[in-house]
Amino acid sequence: MPRKPDDVTDAELAVLQVLWNQGQASMRELSDELYPGGTKSHYATVKKLLTRLESKGCVQCDRSGSVFQFEATIEKKDLVSRRLRAVAESLCDGSLSHLLTQMVESKELTKKDRNALRSLIDELDTPKQGKKKR
Repeated sequence: MPRKPDDVTDAELAVLQVLWNQGQASMRELSDELYPGGTKSHYATVKKLLTRLESKGCVQCDRSGSVFQFEATIEKKDLVSRRLRAVAESLCDGSLSHLLTQMVESKELTKKDRNALRSLIDELDTPKQGKKKR
């Protein structure tokens, strides 16, 4: 059974981080970025990680050229959202508000962070044109 994108391991996430930052990369470029001065076994590790990410639908490969180019097919914000929802399900009885409360209370927020949260809440509370507020 294929795993879902929210089952991304830390090693797979490192590959995705490089792809999100660079847009596209070859296997060699990924290997060099993740394992500077790496060995053949590091290259093999990156190859296996890319195979797993491709099977999960998180990465696609352009095989049309002599050097295969990989790019992420899942956006960072989508993966973050899926993983946070999974954490909320497993630790907070599915409550996103409980998860967010714990996150906010566990670390002191900067003024910039608080302002960004206020702006987001205000935006969510403002009805969109053509849509009625529920």
